[in-house]
Amino acid sequence: MIVFRDPAEVPADFGRTVAAIGKFDGVHSGHRAVFRRAQLDAARLGAKTVAVTFDRNPLSVLRPDRCPDDLVSVQRKIELLADCGLDAVLVLTFDEQLAAREASDFVTSILVDALHVATVLVGRDFRFGRGGSGTPALLAELGAQHDFTVDEIEDVFLEGTDRRVSSSWVRELLSVGDVALAGAVLGRPVSVRGEVVHGLKRGRELGFPTANLPALLDEMVPADGVYAGRLVDHTTGIVHPAAISVGTNPTFDDVAQRQVEAHAIDSPGLDLYGHDVTVEFTHRLRGMTAFDSLESLIAGIDSDVVQARLLLGVPAKPGMLGTSDVPDSRTE
Repeated sequence: MIVFRDPAEVPADFGRTVAAIGKFDGVHSGHRAVFRRAQLDAARLGAKTVAVTFDRNPLSVLRPDRCPDDLVSVQRKIELLADCGLDAVLVLTFDEQLAAREASDFVTSILVDALHVATVLVGRDFRFGRGGSGTPALLAELGAQHDFTVDEIEDVFLEGTDRRVSSSWVRELLSVGDVALAGAVLGRPVSVRGEVVHGLKRGRELGFPTANLPALLDEMVPADGVYAGRLVDHTTGIVHPAAISVGTNPTFDDVAQRQVEAHAIDSPGLDLYGHDVTVEFTHRLRGMTAFDSLESLIAGIDSDVVQARLLLGVPAKPGMLGTSDVPDSRTE
């Protein structure tokens, strides 16, 4: 996928395009439905597919008091858009200058002159141009003048629910740690990616070594607690079942910032320092708890690993921690 950071970077001979415009925060299942529609339109027209998005949430400029935290970083958003099979993405710098641009100028300079759009896809609540004066109806009027059509995309609902798929719903679910439902809304597992860093090494001392991720990550971290999931080691290509902790370690109360730690089940001697890894969250086991003794902490972690094994379908290995009372699926 080609990444353009300015309309002027689009080659004059790029050809006609089908453009989907939006914040696309999280690139959730609703966004993916829009891109599939764009790809169908593009195949019919012999055009290229382009996502037009922004380098920040427009509310950070227009209404910073109402701007929510981003679900993903800009770089992660670009990676996720690439996974959708788009031909290109145009990342616009949303500043006061862009916010003040008239709606008609936005259309002519970006959509018509730079992207040569054949079709534009937008949601019902899409607004653009100074003061939000641009609406899907105005976009259709301008399309008639400039030889492009407008597809106003209907809301996407998660199967089995009556709720519209949205980035705000994902934020709500992550705030309470419901990673299973958040993953369904996203259309992919809740995950964070980073390079494994050195921590206090307390997990190793307790018999449950962990891979610690840095404080700044590429996606929003779910609520404090303990989770089951996977540790994907991009350096080696190996995927490990994992028990994952998110929080500040209240038992010892000596961690200043929230951190993500993943214990790779049945891999006690694993050395991941410096490795590029993704931690995927699939199930929430419990909230974060301060234990009253070292023994109760170890027993609690052991129980967490047992639950993670069961949820992930990992058979118990004799002699390993985290196997208490776990039936061996190979003998059932």
